[in-house]
Amino acid sequence: MQQVTYAKLAGRTLGMLLKAAVLLVFVFPFLWMISTSLQTFEETLSFPPTWIPARAQWVNFAEAMQAGPFLVYARNSIVVTVSIIALQLVVMIPAAYAFAKYKFAGKSLLFGTVLLAFMIPGQVTFIPVYLMLADWGLIQTLLPQIIPFMSNAFGIFLLRQYFMQIPQEIIEAARLDNAGEFNIIRSIMIPMSMPALATITLFSFVSHWNDYFWPLVMTDSAPVRPLTMGIAMLRETEGISNWHIIMAGNVVLVVPILIVYLFASKHIVKAFVYSGIK
Repeated sequence: MQQVTYAKLAGRTLGMLLKAAVLLVFVFPFLWMISTSLQTFEETLSFPPTWIPARAQWVNFAEAMQAGPFLVYARNSIVVTVSIIALQLVVMIPAAYAFAKYKFAGKSLLFGTVLLAFMIPGQVTFIPVYLMLADWGLIQTLLPQIIPFMSNAFGIFLLRQYFMQIPQEIIEAARLDNAGEFNIIRSIMIPMSMPALATITLFSFVSHWNDYFWPLVMTDSAPVRPLTMGIAMLRETEGISNWHIIMAGNVVLVVPILIVYLFASKHIVKAFVYSGIK
């Protein structure tokens, strides 16, 4: 009996150590980034590395923001990200509702096409998309960063799974009360699916706030570039060794993601638990 207790204790200890190791792998880059952003130039070059700066250099953030038109970059990132999320919700919610609660010809084929979108990365289609948007004369605007992402295949799939778990009897009762489809979506489907919507919104926010490849292809001037490209250009303007300035810029880029995650983290867990996706 005592051996069994020791075995359980050893198993729990090993499990905790493995979890701590995994946590360290994910957390270490963020801690290193924050530490470097508060160091002096000399401390970033010291060996062994400096973990805790002798004095926090908050001026690094001001220098990073003054290295380029970062207010313009930040404005572009906000406009692009918010526009994409808003348009995706407008397209995604009715599409998921139709796939979940309607029967129509070609439903399986259309839903299979949505799933197929999971397997086609943007790097495969960016050339024809770029040529099309260039022909429309939109390259010097923010629209090339918004239009290709008006639909979200993952969001349609996840929201459909969530809508399918809402009892059909509730919808039929609303229809008996003369509620239209728009009112059913607004009053029943959306409130009961807030965890899924919060999860999709967070994933979309992180994806497009951090996007670098697509703006790199679709922009060629500072007035339409997002914050990710501005941070990347710090390495060119500040020099490869000024890591304290570069990391300060990266902290500015990451903070909005952390704030959004703090508000949406509980909904993420609920969405994946109740949608049956593990």
